[in-house]
Amino acid sequence: MTRHTPNRPGSAKQAPSKTASGPQKAATPARVPTQDLARHPAKDALAWAHTARFYITAALLHQVPVSELPEVAFVGRSNAGKSTAINTLAQQRQLAYASKTPGRTQHINLFHLGPKAAPNQIWTDLPGYGYAAVERSAKQRWQEVMARYLEVRRNLSAVVQMVDSRHGFTELDRQLLEFVTPRVRSGEVKLLVMLTKADKLNRKEQAESLRKAQEVLADLVTEESDVNVTLFSSLNKSGVGDVAEVLHGWAASPEMAEALAAAQAAQAAAEPLPDHWDDEDEGDASAASPRDQA
Repeated sequence: MTRHTPNRPGSAKQAPSKTASGPQKAATPARVPTQDLARHPAKDALAWAHTARFYITAALLHQVPVSELPEVAFVGRSNAGKSTAINTLAQQRQLAYASKTPGRTQHINLFHLGPKAAPNQIWTDLPGYGYAAVERSAKQRWQEVMARYLEVRRNLSAVVQMVDSRHGFTELDRQLLEFVTPRVRSGEVKLLVMLTKADKLNRKEQAESLRKAQEVLADLVTEESDVNVTLFSSLNKSGVGDVAEVLHGWAASPEMAEALAAAQAAQAAAEPLPDHWDDEDEGDASAASPRDQA
């Protein structure tokens, strides 16, 4: 497994090269991780990823709750293995729902990670895109939803895009990438591209898949950006530890997570009672209060 991190602190880099579009940075392959996770930093990252649990589902964008936690959006074509990859990272069989018919899952699903009392990251599983069996109107509607989410979601801190390593970036993959490109270039949003199903390629094909992906991503690399690409396989678990490390590194600090949890609790405690809760109800012993009914 190789991972390329164009501007990841401490990673090996080649000298910047001049291109028609200006200076760009190139990267050399990161180290190949040991398989012994007991002696590898990925062990802690995988333990953290295993804490992933369902938070909320939303049918529409405005139903996604506002949050200050760093949010990582998982995107990809309907047959790129997105749900399987999320479940593999979390080491859970049914965390992310994988429909038997690709393209049928059209809800935004959010998951909390970290301590239950003070979660430190949100994973957002966006609907898969590009499946031929989904009617055109549904495709366009979800394209608009994802475009707006990726362009304006305030606490979006990173995007993980799943691309089938056998086919590389399709036109739809490139279109989705365009939605978030300005925020990636500015460093506002980090990007990790996972070349899924890498087990189906031999070493030469994997290297070629990685090279082509780097060519696509080269235009996004700036002094401010954080752009990563890695080969990944849910079947043989290659790349799983490295991806978990990257995601864990993007989580909020314990201090920040605890402060956000405390602020949320204080806000909930300060919320006014429902409109139908009044003095007349309080004085009537026969009236069942909303709390009694709960």
